[in-house]
Amino acid sequence: MTHTPHELADEFPESAEAIHRLKMESAHFARLADQYHTVNREIHRIESEVEAASDMRTEDLKKERLLLKDEIAAMLQTGS
Repeated sequence: MTHTPHELADEFPESAEAIHRLKMESAHFARLADQYHTVNREIHRIESEVEAASDMRTEDLKKERLLLKDEIAAMLQTGS
């Protein structure tokens, strides 16, 4: 299995413990992390040419990933 780029652990290496803790403590954070993971994997499949998608679909997914990443980053900063 190849490594998927942009996983949360890669994006926030200094926050691995906080990510784990928030997944356990916050249902909202856990949903965001799951959604991020799903979107990121789909982007990776498209970029690896495992899955076909239009450029518009790919851009929409990247925008969604960025919004999720921003929300996750904000929660990591506040610790909640």
